[in-house]
Amino acid sequence: MSDRVPMTPAGYADLQEELKRLKTRDRLQIVKEIETARAHGDISENAEFHAAKERQSHIETRIRQLEDKLARAQVIDPTGPAPDTVRFGVTVVLLDSDTDEEVTYTLVGEDEADVSQGLISFNSPIARALLGKGVDDEVKVRVPKGMREFEIREIRLD
Repeated sequence: MSDRVPMTPAGYADLQEELKRLKTRDRLQIVKEIETARAHGDISENAEFHAAKERQSHIETRIRQLEDKLARAQVIDPTGPAPDTVRFGVTVVLLDSDTDEEVTYTLVGEDEADVSQGLISFNSPIARALLGKGVDDEVKVRVPKGMREFEIREIRLD
């Protein structure tokens, strides 16, 4: 896997913080839990021991995933003048043609996406349809609920 992983500076910092927490706090805590469970005797039938070992496996897997993503990170700082077209890191105000409601999305990296906060992955169907488009452009997007049509009202950097 040598593909770059686009993310904002904030997304990169969040992943670094999670990695630090996993390595310094969670990893040490799970080792203590394993030692405590092991002290209870026969580990072959010790549910606490097996549960702790499974949590340890999840922590180590997540650490490897984060180290890989951070090593392949392509940090894109979306500062500067507002762009004329939609690109990574911008905030887009859209008019939903079906409901006449405005929706606002910011295009971010996959690990930063949180639709409830208006943060969508640049790989999402809506974001892919928006990339390269400008204000007043109309965009049709196939989503799980069918086809949706949006008009781009505003492109800005927040």
